[in-house]
Amino acid sequence: MGCTMKWQRDDFWITDDTSALDVDFYATALNTTYWAQDRPRDVIEKSLQNSVVFSLFENDKQIGFTRTVTDDATFAWICDVYVHPDYRGRGLGKWLMACVLEHPSAQVGINLLATRDAHGLYEQFGFERKECMIRRN
Repeated sequence: MGCTMKWQRDDFWITDDTSALDVDFYATALNTTYWAQDRPRDVIEKSLQNSVVFSLFENDKQIGFTRTVTDDATFAWICDVYVHPDYRGRGLGKWLMACVLEHPSAQVGINLLATRDAHGLYEQFGFERKECMIRRN
């Protein structure tokens, strides 16, 4: 991808510009989640280097993020969707997902994500509950 994208809504903004990313916020917040509570910092940093990262801000304060792992042709995995608890319930997660799904990295044959508790949010964007196979190392 050659250029960065930015979306603005009042005092909130989202960008895929990695220079805006607050890695300390990302790592600390991610370690509070049920899916990445034990993910080491070096693994987090490596995952960021190999993803399209979307950062959500209020003014200059990072308050959320997600990332997409994609081959830019057939498949994209949307993961680590996070909005700080103080900002939940304001439609920011829905807006973050809308921005991700209009981004070139998501213009592929299949978009995948996994969730334990936010099915309703993702179903609004056309995601369907399906069974899949997984192998953990």
